[in-house]
Amino acid sequence: MLEKSFGTTFFLKTPRKKQEKRSIYLRISVDGITQEISTRRTWFYSRWDKEKGRATGSKEDARSINFFLDSLIIKVNNHRNLLLNTNIELTTDVLIKHIRGEDNEKIQVLVEFEKHNKELQSLIPSGEVAAGTYTRYVTSRSHVKDFIEYKYKRNDILFRELNYAFIKEYELYLKTVRGCNNNTTLKYIANFKKIVFRAIAKEYIATDPFKLFKGKKTPPNKKPLSKYELQMIENKQFTSARLETIRDIFVFQCYTGLAYADVYKLKTTNIVVGIDGELWIVDNRKKSTTEFNVPLLPKAMEIMEKYRNHPDCILKGTVLPVKSNQKMNEYLKEIAELCGITSILNTHKARRTFGSTVTLANDVPIHIVKNMLGHKSVRQTEEYAITEQQAISREMINLRRKLTVKVEERNTIDRPERLRTQIDTPPDTETIVEDSINVNDKLELIKKILFG
Repeated sequence: MLEKSFGTTFFLKTPRKKQEKRSIYLRISVDGITQEISTRRTWFYSRWDKEKGRATGSKEDARSINFFLDSLIIKVNNHRNLLLNTNIELTTDVLIKHIRGEDNEKIQVLVEFEKHNKELQSLIPSGEVAAGTYTRYVTSRSHVKDFIEYKYKRNDILFRELNYAFIKEYELYLKTVRGCNNNTTLKYIANFKKIVFRAIAKEYIATDPFKLFKGKKTPPNKKPLSKYELQMIENKQFTSARLETIRDIFVFQCYTGLAYADVYKLKTTNIVVGIDGELWIVDNRKKSTTEFNVPLLPKAMEIMEKYRNHPDCILKGTVLPVKSNQKMNEYLKEIAELCGITSILNTHKARRTFGSTVTLANDVPIHIVKNMLGHKSVRQTEEYAITEQQAISREMINLRRKLTVKVEERNTIDRPERLRTQIDTPPDTETIVEDSINVNDKLELIKKILFG
């Protein structure tokens, strides 16, 4: 960077009322732009050299104040040289901030992370930010804090200390010390990445430590319930009223596609008569505020009617007496065990079951399912599509039917000429039996070749 005109000088600030002892100020000038800052020191007007900008005399107090002023000039000059050498623009504002300790080099990671989280918290009442989002960032900050203490034995670090090695070591820490799986680790890193990008935008840090970092998510195994498993849950008789209620809410989700947050807040006012004269659910998703419209299937209406006079529903004006998500998932584990279901049963599996087993598997077009689930794109809905095993099974059943028809057609064409020409003359019984055996043998042979 090119050298700029630069100058520093100390002076005594003239007070409103004349007095002997006055405040010492530092004036910095860069390319004709001047700023002043208090040194937070005072000195005697009668013992001050205006030309030199220093205290006069050889007494200890004069030597002490001059030593402090010299140290301050050294600090300013060192930072000026650093800016010039690193190609960062030299301004009076940058130098003043450095003297005050407000420059970017001293911005700490956890301090900025906390500032970000407080901003999120302030947006919760307006609904712009969900409480769950704020909680996730609080947890993410806690993990970064614990890592810094674990790795560096410090309470915080500066943004300028961040680099690729820090990110990789943090990733390893989350997977080993914290015991997080790959996808959870990447979520925490993504939250931290937002803070780093925020610091880059504020010019607290010049380079991106994430530039070379590549994280690959593990495809999740989130299979829906099969038709058989759903029927098992529906038909299970429970001795516990608690489990019966949770089962009913879960099944209601399976036949409506509502996420936990949406079924929790579902009110009777959201049940309206649709254009077909049937009952529909019309609401906005809590997560994305996207509108969704779901015609009520008979099973869902049956459950809704069952709890119409439930005390909790009457008190809150809700359709179902939904418990907390934590309790729901806890009780669903019990239900899975009682029903002999080995996969993890949780509230979100119901939504996937609706999107695959209940709708797509019954030939409901995917764009219709998208609208009912309240998705913004078909790509989101594709993740809810029927499982690979179900898809293969359906397609192979169709293939078998087609191949069987083709085999039967070939058998008809390949029959002996005498069977096709001797229409008017009935063949003798022995000939029919012989030809029938040959055709059957052919059919069995073809089946063995095609199907094993």
